Amino acid sequence: MKIRLEHANLMVRDVDRMLDFLKAAFPDFEIRREGKTWQGQRWLHVGTNDTYIALTQASEEPAEQWVPYAGKPGLNHLGYEVDDVEALRSRLRAAGYRDSTVPNKHPHRRRVYFYDALGNDWEFVQYESDDPAERNDYELADLG
Repeated sequence: MKIRLEHANLMVRDVDRMLDFLKAAFPDFEIRREGKTWQGQRWLHVGTNDTYIALTQASEEPAEQWVPYAGKPGLNHLGYEVDDVEALRSRLRAAGYRDSTVPNKHPHRRRVYFYDALGNDWEFVQYESDDPAERNDYELADLG
């Protein structure tokens, strides 16, 4: 059975700011469709023909601000495989986004992390091996 993430659906504070981040990270992403929910909130789907992210404008603020990795239930980050993490890092830095990369060294993968304008953390990984045993190895990782 082939399994892949077809889309993620995010409720965001600012659709346009999130769209700016995603377009900086993934220049090939296009708006596939946009409209209004039955409650009047703006939504859009941005991505490729094969994968996308659904963004919906939040209508309320949360009771407390979400902080990734703080121990509470929630989404810490989404991770995307990319062909060139250094090119992605350059694009995001040039667009003004803050690098949140944790120390990590591995002979078969390179990872970078960035905060979007709304404070969400995103992971981007470049694999340097086609061998699943090497790609998925955790013994060689220096997690800092």
